[in-house]
Amino acid sequence: MIGRVIGLDPGERRIGVAVSDPTGTIASPDRYIDTRTESVGVVLQEICAERQAALIVVGLPISLDGSEGPSAARAREFGASVAEATGLDVVFHDERFTSHTAEAALIAGGVRRKARKEKRDQIAAAVMLQSYLDRRKNDEDRQ
Repeated sequence: MIGRVIGLDPGERRIGVAVSDPTGTIASPDRYIDTRTESVGVVLQEICAERQAALIVVGLPISLDGSEGPSAARAREFGASVAEATGLDVVFHDERFTSHTAEAALIAGGVRRKARKEKRDQIAAAVMLQSYLDRRKNDEDRQ
């Protein structure tokens, strides 16, 4: 696949956004969308057009036992609305522990609590997106 991949970590108040490089190899945190003050569909359309996105990956909160609960159902509904708003294909990827990983990295980096709150969602999106990109690369290498 040629083109950037957008990673979204949906939450109730914020949606973390990450973007891959044009080859779909490396994920980087981009920003977060504040669901209280921004029109999510419009912002995603702008991001996808600006970045020339080819695919969107939405984080899917799967339980430790592998089941999908109410949060996963909301993520799937969100993904359907993202696909409708952007016209791009949407895939889902397990996001277990991404927020914890992001928080731990920010603490290790000495980021203060208030600043961590501002960065956590986009870093969690990047962690999830990088996991997806790595898995996709491994799957391609096996073929």
